[in-house]
Amino acid sequence: MTGTVEGPRFGEDELVGIASDFLHALGAPTSTARLVAASLVLSNLVGHDSHGIVRLVDYTQAVRRGQIRPDGGPRVEAAHGAVAIVDGGWGFGQPAAQLATDLAVQAASTSGVAAVAISACNHIGRLGEYVATIARAGHMGMAFCNSGPVVAPFGGVGRVMGTNPLAWAAPGPDGPVVLDFATSKVAEGKLRIALADSRTVAPGCIIDREGKASVDPADFYAGGAMLPFGDHKGSGMSMLIELTAGLVSNMGASCDPGYKNGNGTLIIALDIGAFTGLPQYFEQAETFARQTKRIGGGPAHADVMLPGELEARTLETRRAGGLLVAYEIRRQISELADEIGVDIGPLGVR
Repeated sequence: MTGTVEGPRFGEDELVGIASDFLHALGAPTSTARLVAASLVLSNLVGHDSHGIVRLVDYTQAVRRGQIRPDGGPRVEAAHGAVAIVDGGWGFGQPAAQLATDLAVQAASTSGVAAVAISACNHIGRLGEYVATIARAGHMGMAFCNSGPVVAPFGGVGRVMGTNPLAWAAPGPDGPVVLDFATSKVAEGKLRIALADSRTVAPGCIIDREGKASVDPADFYAGGAMLPFGDHKGSGMSMLIELTAGLVSNMGASCDPGYKNGNGTLIIALDIGAFTGLPQYFEQAETFARQTKRIGGGPAHADVMLPGELEARTLETRRAGGLLVAYEIRRQISELADEIGVDIGPLGVR
């Protein structure tokens, strides 16, 4: 699914259908399978293949070891005013995150601000999807989550934190302005894609098991560690996400022996209209966007983009031209499809 890959192209609906059938064969109810499949393919469409259908491999392994209960579903465990807790039921994480997002939007519309934590939650996919939903509702959205320990703290070499992404979105003149990134220098899924494509990664992203710098993604999977972005800045941010999303959700910090795996998640929504007039906000947001491009472009008229604009452009391009899937990823999914007895049609390779 990178630019180096050649092969058949898949349409959005086609790939959602294939992924949905695969997830249903794993035991997910039809509605759950469809929601999760659509979320994965959306990640492919916006250019984040690390969170796309490559995750079918991870999810299959998680189901087999009992981490994901495919028929598990989320429920509201507690709700009081602007605060709620969603129990993910250890099912697929995307339905739990969508429920939490909907609750945050509803509560913020009433209280001005809302925060929803998710416990018993597996991998929720791309955080940007949820904060963009909040922004489309006219609110600002933020989301944090921790994950299994794979990142060394600044100055260290052992795995302490997860990749611990954060996402932040605000309504913009042409749609949500979305910032979404892992606090590691690169997302783990991107290492997986690079490994499948036999590519190296940029220097400074990973170290091997001896703590030596490496550009070979295989060294990470052989016991190495990822590094935080921005040195001490990303490391500190990742630690705060452990203490915020990890502990508030009751999932635990990644390196704690009692850590429950999955994604400890916190989603926050802020109603802009509770603080300032919406017409004024959008007028100023449009001015900011216009000035950013004009002034930032300088005399060279550089193509300055707002957060999320690259994803929006990629979405348009990939919807029109179809999606490429790396051969190695197709091969891995094909093997699993044979094992669980599901036909994945043209995605399969032999």
